[in-house]
Amino acid sequence: MSRQENKKTIGFIIFAIILSVILVVFTGGLVYQIFKLQILPDNILIPIILVLILLTLIFVLLINFSTHGLVSKILCSLMVVVLSAVYGLGNYYLYSTNTTLETVTDQGNKAKNTVSVVVLNSSGLENVKSLEGSKLGVLKTIGNEATKKSLTDLKKYNVTYTKKTYDNMLGMLKALYDGEVDAIVLNEAYRSNVCDLEDYTNFNNDTKVIHKTVYYTKENSSSLAVSDITSKPFNILISGNDSFGSLDENSRSDVDMLVTINPVTSTILLTSIPRDSYVKEVCNDYACNYGVYDKLTHTGIYGVDTTKDTIENLLDIDINYVYRVNFTSMIDIVDALGGVDVTVPEGMAVSKFYTNSNLEGVHEGENHLDGKRALAYSRERKAYLDGDLQRARNQQQVLQAMFKKATSPEIIKNYTSLLKALIGAFDTNMTTKEITSFIKYQIQAKPSWKFEQFVLKGDNDLKMSAELGSEVSVVILYDSYINIAHDKIQAVLDGKSSDTVEADDDVPAGTLSEEEIEAQIQYGLMTEAPIDEEGSEIYYGTGN
Repeated sequence: MSRQENKKTIGFIIFAIILSVILVVFTGGLVYQIFKLQILPDNILIPIILVLILLTLIFVLLINFSTHGLVSKILCSLMVVVLSAVYGLGNYYLYSTNTTLETVTDQGNKAKNTVSVVVLNSSGLENVKSLEGSKLGVLKTIGNEATKKSLTDLKKYNVTYTKKTYDNMLGMLKALYDGEVDAIVLNEAYRSNVCDLEDYTNFNNDTKVIHKTVYYTKENSSSLAVSDITSKPFNILISGNDSFGSLDENSRSDVDMLVTINPVTSTILLTSIPRDSYVKEVCNDYACNYGVYDKLTHTGIYGVDTTKDTIENLLDIDINYVYRVNFTSMIDIVDALGGVDVTVPEGMAVSKFYTNSNLEGVHEGENHLDGKRALAYSRERKAYLDGDLQRARNQQQVLQAMFKKATSPEIIKNYTSLLKALIGAFDTNMTTKEITSFIKYQIQAKPSWKFEQFVLKGDNDLKMSAELGSEVSVVILYDSYINIAHDKIQAVLDGKSSDTVEADDDVPAGTLSEEEIEAQIQYGLMTEAPIDEEGSEIYYGTGN
């Protein structure tokens, strides 16, 4: 062998050793990631690992000891490079999956709260220093902790102002607009409530923020974990914030849905509670307006724990886990899934969404929805006679469509985009191990899930809101429906179908007095229909 040929041989040996080391490292990393993730059942896990190791061993031996000619060296080198690239990509995917799961299960037990000093655009006030000598409006008892945090923060700036206290939000807002005060302290969690008030729908355009105080409160969302998530039934609360952007910001709970899962019977019951349900606030830390009645959606202002505690008290059940999402989450996840398909029943077409008039509505039959349209469809209520009830049905329909898409083989092509969407899209007190155990169960058992639905119903009414200090539109839930919801959930937990618990969809007429009906119509909560064949007047809730 000539010196030049000897150099080439030595060069290839070094090259082969380097490729072999890379392949072995990637193989070891891939095996480690597979073991760490723990989503594959043993009957699949062990053969896959053996195949990975065997392939690596074969190609390491081939490239180092069985390649003699130029063609064999090139082919074997290409195969090792390709295999290394595949293993490297597998490492990346599995590492990203594990990181995503660790992120969504690590809540950090903190919730962000933002309190603003708000002024009218026409006030001339631009910053904290300009508050010198001004009158500052604050709430007397509502959101007391937030007010204290803001006032303590203002002391740092050594400004002198006169504080005026108000019993309710309406009084404070009126004082700002009438010039009785120059600025007000507003917990940003209440901003949506303010904009919902008839006289202040333009609040965001009329005002500006000249100072913000941010502080964090502790979340105590410890789970009531079941011993084995693949064989024991459990309840999940899905709480959807009415905010965009940061998930850790406390805000109203716009969606409250209980998901009861029995893995043994492959049954999933979706129980929706109208966001305007008038319920007794309950919280273990007594930080909320404990014991008073208000809209369920307002409990989210104090964090998801208060919403969970309140629902547990309402339905007399235990909630094992909590998933918290917001509007941005849903858009991103649906888009990452490649959109979802929903079937709109006859008579339920919507030409345009009131929640977003820039978007195309839905037609009867099958509709393919991207993230924004899926969100609009889930939030729509004004287009329907049933209002909040139909909105809850739509939410259940979209959730089922998302579950179906996420568990289909089609998810493979959208896997990377879904992982990116999931980070920051939701958080949960379910552990990473519990989630991976459930994924493993899905892969191994391939259960044919049966979905069942129930929506609580009630009468529209006007009641005092403890959070706003004024009368608001609420839903007074029927006691019978509260009991039925409890019984249906318990039936699924006991291994039965929720359909074994019958629900009477015919709610008796005349549950409201004539004065209450007139008030409903006056406030736009009901519309009067023509007299029916028997001469009785019929009234329909508008869902506003």
